[in-house]
Amino acid sequence: MWTERFAAAKVNLFLHVGPVAADGYHPVCSLMVFADVGDIVRLRAAPAMDFRVDGPFADVLGTEADNLVTLARDRLVADLVSTPTPFELVLDKRLPIAAGLGGGSADAAAALRLIADRLTAAGRPPEPGRVAAIARALGADVTACLASASVIGRGRGDEMAPAPAMPPLDAVLVNPRAASPTGAVYRAFDALPPGPGADEPPTWSDLADLSSVVAFLGETRNDLEAPAVALQPRIGEVLTALRDAPQARFTRMSGSGATCFALCESSGDAVALAARVSAGHPGWWVRACRFAVGPAG
Repeated sequence: MWTERFAAAKVNLFLHVGPVAADGYHPVCSLMVFADVGDIVRLRAAPAMDFRVDGPFADVLGTEADNLVTLARDRLVADLVSTPTPFELVLDKRLPIAAGLGGGSADAAAALRLIADRLTAAGRPPEPGRVAAIARALGADVTACLASASVIGRGRGDEMAPAPAMPPLDAVLVNPRAASPTGAVYRAFDALPPGPGADEPPTWSDLADLSSVVAFLGETRNDLEAPAVALQPRIGEVLTALRDAPQARFTRMSGSGATCFALCESSGDAVALAARVSAGHPGWWVRACRFAVGPAG
């Protein structure tokens, strides 16, 4: 019998980035929300430990050794005194790869939750705080994805604070099916003249409706957008297509790209915008969705 967890796509509504520090990391300040589109991780008992990938993006995912899901599994299982009853993990990969949506991190977080639930049901719960510690070791985005709730990330991105109250946001996600590797984008960012850095927005209050959210985001940035577009011009094509659409109230790239988002007035506008973009660019990955402002489940 399968059990499963939804691995929600993570979207950076803004991303302020500082110059690389002595520890090799870039300080950031970012408002992250989670969409109702994403991958699915499934688990069931099996004769031996196993992992496989299904779904529309299975063929472009890295080898098992490179996958955060198996790293999460192995680190959690390594804590146990004896080997647990074998199980199979299946990743249904529905999000594009290297897309700025935190897909690998969300998959790892979902796997940690699934395995922890299985161990607890078997009377062998992980030590308190261990799942969170593994998430932090795997990466800042894994920490955020573990809760899948809107959050402000600071420091390396793993210093979490609750996000300001906002309404649910209807949106469209668009990826030109072009990868935007994070490392290359950060190197291009480092080559630019210094900017404002990982500064805080001027205010976090009064985000009661879409207009106030749009006004707020208009005073923020994604500092990785320009270097990402320079490396992958197709991101610029996506931004232009979205900004030219009447349904788009606000448009920006998420994370280090290549996925961009547009906020819309309603779910109907989001569906219409997604249809417009898909018709004009049939090769692109396009999804109408909603960004939640609380736990995604």
